[in-house]
Amino acid sequence: MRLDEKTIRRIILENKETFDALEEYDKTGELPFQRKRIDITLSVSTINRLNELKKKMNKSISRIIEEKMLLS
Repeated sequence: MRLDEKTIRRIILENKETFDALEEYDKTGELPFQRKRIDITLSVSTINRLNELKKKMNKSISRIIEEKMLLS
């Protein structure tokens, strides 16, 4: 089945996020929504504050950090 240009453009526009993610994968070998585990060192006061936020917001610490990073 052969698609005309108009149909191809419509499909690309409707699925822009998917095509952007695949383009990022081609460049980096990683999908933008993949998650990776890392080790970091934080002060005890920062860890305590994150644990307070975790309980208050009912979210994981990694989600809290990701949301804060997206806002900046």
